[in-house]
Amino acid sequence: MDHVLTLYVSGQSRLSQDAIGRIETICEDRLCGKYQLDVVDVFEHPDMAEKDKILATPTLVRRLPPPLRRIVGSMSNEREVLLGLDLVERAEPVQEPEF
Repeated sequence: MDHVLTLYVSGQSRLSQDAIGRIETICEDRLCGKYQLDVVDVFEHPDMAEKDKILATPTLVRRLPPPLRRIVGSMSNEREVLLGLDLVERAEPVQEPEF
């Protein structure tokens, strides 16, 4: 596996289901089957959430490749998720014109 990911969610809420769907789509589109995605419901496995210091859901933890990364939030901003997973390059900062 090139990427090992854990997505922490809270129950079967709409936010949780949307996050799962988005991450699964991103993984299929960008990682072409070279990933392992585990979905953990913090209500069912609070010990795992505590071990990984999960304070909010949804949270995506990228375990491999190093370094460990966390993405917190709805996962609705695909670019931010891709940046967090190092699947796209960060653009050079735009220099504002001086007046």
